[in-house]
Amino acid sequence: MASTIIDSRIFGDMFSDARMRDVWSDENRTAKYLDIERALAKVQGELGIIPKEAADEIVRNCELSQIDWAKLKAKTEQIGYPIIAVVNQINANCRDKLGEYCHWGATTQDITDTAAVLQMREGLALVEQDLNEIGDALAALAKKYRDTPVIGRSNLQQATPITFGYKMASILAGIDRHRERLQQLKPRVLMGEFGGASGTLSSLEKGAMETQAGLMKELGLSQPLISWHTVRDTIAEVGAFLGLVGGSLGKIAMDVKLMMQTEVAEVFEPFAPGRGSSSTMPQKRNPISCLYIHANISVARQHAAALMDAMVADHERSTGPWEIEWVSLPEIFCLMSGALKQTKFILKGLEVDATRMRANIDITNGLVMSEAVMMGLGPYIGREYAHDLVYDLCRQALADSRPLIEILATHPEINKHVTRAQLDAMCDPANNLGQAGVMIDRVLGARR
Repeated sequence: MASTIIDSRIFGDMFSDARMRDVWSDENRTAKYLDIERALAKVQGELGIIPKEAADEIVRNCELSQIDWAKLKAKTEQIGYPIIAVVNQINANCRDKLGEYCHWGATTQDITDTAAVLQMREGLALVEQDLNEIGDALAALAKKYRDTPVIGRSNLQQATPITFGYKMASILAGIDRHRERLQQLKPRVLMGEFGGASGTLSSLEKGAMETQAGLMKELGLSQPLISWHTVRDTIAEVGAFLGLVGGSLGKIAMDVKLMMQTEVAEVFEPFAPGRGSSSTMPQKRNPISCLYIHANISVARQHAAALMDAMVADHERSTGPWEIEWVSLPEIFCLMSGALKQTKFILKGLEVDATRMRANIDITNGLVMSEAVMMGLGPYIGREYAHDLVYDLCRQALADSRPLIEILATHPEINKHVTRAQLDAMCDPANNLGQAGVMIDRVLGARR
């Protein structure tokens, strides 16, 4: 019976993604152990380190279908690690004791770490696919709403007009930086391990480095310059990367749920009958995907920190920090897969109300255009004096509940310098979007 939110039959597909759960499943982990033992035997057979007959027999018996799961569980609990239990079963299935050559010169951590790297490779491929889809969705929104005004907000207060396309493009730029980071980290982190007891490969009298090189080539991983049994920066880097991605997804969720507020109502998560409804308030349309994203990325950040704790390892083989990774690495990948899935759902079906966006700009009766007025008056009366004057007139507009433009147009220190038409232009949000369009085009044009 499932007891975690990730493996829950009820919540599992909301908090995670089935594809990522498969990557970190017992079956796939054990399959990776077998892949490595198979590749090791093959390479050592070709190098003449073990008899070719033994290598062929080991390769033939490195099959997941031959694993006795009950025995694997019992032996793992007895020993504390699963690798010997897997090797025991391979050996037992081989004829004429040829299986004794299985795991030749390797240590448990070699197989465990290399398997984890193979799982990370599969997991990062799914993350990359999701980031590409999220990027494409953001690009489509940025392009579609390039010139659609929406109020910018600072400290949760209305600031100056921007465009919704600009808002999407600014987030898109961050997502594209994550895509770039992912390409940069792959050569560093997709590195296998084969070092033996203390990392020096003292277990092999000959062909040690050739075995290591051949094994990594067979598995499609980079060969380490030196063993990394207790130097765990690459694992922590993956955690940090996923934590950064989570921060960007959280930014999306934060803005969407704030813009979904009844008083704002500018964007909405995709509609489905009953989605986001309340058990007691029929009118409610609550954000749902945003909530799961927020929860997932918050826990994922804690796992990223735990992976950094795991870096503080003792000597050449550690006593506990290593096992932190066994807990945190699968969970951070699974939780992030859920956050990525929910983000894709939001962005691909996001409902945008451009009319409401424009109406919200107008609710202050023009006060949000005060910066534009100040800068427009600056050449005539000085920027600092214009700032103080417009500040006072904004307070007057609030006190009198009058449009700012009306107070500006009747003020003698203003109307002697600019016309009503000029003031109207200063107070028009469409004329004061700055370089939003240029910046959007730059982000879209830089995409690869």
